[in-house]
Amino acid sequence: MVLETWQLPRLPGLSAQNIKRGLDFILTLMILTLLFPLLGGIALGVRLTSTGPIFYKSLRIGKNYQPFYMWKFRTMCTDADHQRERLRQNAGLQGQLFKLADDPRVTRFGRFLRKFSLDELPQLLNVLQGNMSLVGPRPLPPDESELFRAPFTRRFDVLPGITGLWQISGRSNIRFEDMCKLEFTYVSQWQLVHDFKILFQTVPAVLCRKGAY
Repeated sequence: MVLETWQLPRLPGLSAQNIKRGLDFILTLMILTLLFPLLGGIALGVRLTSTGPIFYKSLRIGKNYQPFYMWKFRTMCTDADHQRERLRQNAGLQGQLFKLADDPRVTRFGRFLRKFSLDELPQLLNVLQGNMSLVGPRPLPPDESELFRAPFTRRFDVLPGITGLWQISGRSNIRFEDMCKLEFTYVSQWQLVHDFKILFQTVPAVLCRKGAY
């Protein structure tokens, strides 16, 4: 996917990145307000359908290689992280992003949440904290972040996002090499209007559930 190169007019004293951050903050507050009943319902569902905490925090690498904890609704059993390396080896995924279509660690309710990306909603809190954006490259764990080589390391020049070109282009059905190219295109050709286009395309991408598991 190649992005168009036109841009919104500049405002005196404000950079496009400052405007992006301001819009992230305002839009996130609006979304959280609208989705508050849904968030409460999901939290109750996680609590009633499996043992363990409602939320799961995962160490990720963000802008300028800074580590941060990304929040999600818990969709797996409580010892999921301890099983990760064994499952990776069994699936022969060395040197690739770790994603299983039939991950045995995922709970029944967690599988429903993942189908519609509802488990990602707590990342809105990361946006308010300033370590994520609504739109950007996919945030990855430290071991998977080490897989990138120049020029694709430019993904670490910007804040990672809840959604992005990877999510609207097929998510887990996208090969690692293609994901690198998509994210490089996003960062190298970034304009504020591109974020709005990706946000609008995220809704139908989530509803069709392509690559969601």
